[in-house]
Amino acid sequence: MSSIISVKNLSKAYGDHQVLKEVSFELQGGQIIGLLGPNGCGKTSLIKILTGLIHDYQGEVLINGVAPGVESKRMVAYLPEKTYLADWMRAIDAIHYIADFYPDFNKEKALKMLETFQLSPKMRVKAMSKGMQEKLLLLLVMCRSAQLYIMDEPMGGVDPAARAFILDTILSNRPEGSSMLISTHLIYDMESVFDHALMIGQGKVLVDSNVAALRADGKSLDERFKEVFQYAWEVN
Repeated sequence: MSSIISVKNLSKAYGDHQVLKEVSFELQGGQIIGLLGPNGCGKTSLIKILTGLIHDYQGEVLINGVAPGVESKRMVAYLPEKTYLADWMRAIDAIHYIADFYPDFNKEKALKMLETFQLSPKMRVKAMSKGMQEKLLLLLVMCRSAQLYIMDEPMGGVDPAARAFILDTILSNRPEGSSMLISTHLIYDMESVFDHALMIGQGKVLVDSNVAALRADGKSLDERFKEVFQYAWEVN
């Protein structure tokens, strides 16, 4: 498979604070990739660059051979960590809203998933719990037929009992041959689905490896992560 994401010498700073420092990696298509690292390590900034939300960076970034922009956004379905939907919107309004933007959005499938998620079409975003909002956002992403799905903490707001259901929804609705980049702290819950792991710390790539190779000695990906970061979540 050809590269779905190619990053060369990527740097990003907010004032004097450097969050990404000469980052380079290449990710092959058709994989589920875990983007892993402590809070504040630069994962969300990287995701926003890949999705075309941040433009002031140094280095080269390519999505399936093109720089982030209008063309790449046609190929990428993005699930942010926080909702972007207005409080007044009902679930059905959100579905119509996304359908107007993306020709590859399957409205019929979205309506069926509302039922599966037990979300009322007329329920407003402001009346939804955080978990319900995350399910709605997930639905809006997975009803697109994208080449690359980028997800920032897709299960951060759901209880442990719902995580398996959410993960199954992601996997069962993933188009054949598509790629996924998933940022998560819930490594134990998700490591079984990852083909590749990209670990970032202090703005640098610390691990860029096939997951099977990382687990070859019998250790889990979660254990390997803790070794890399010495059991510390925060990186200063």
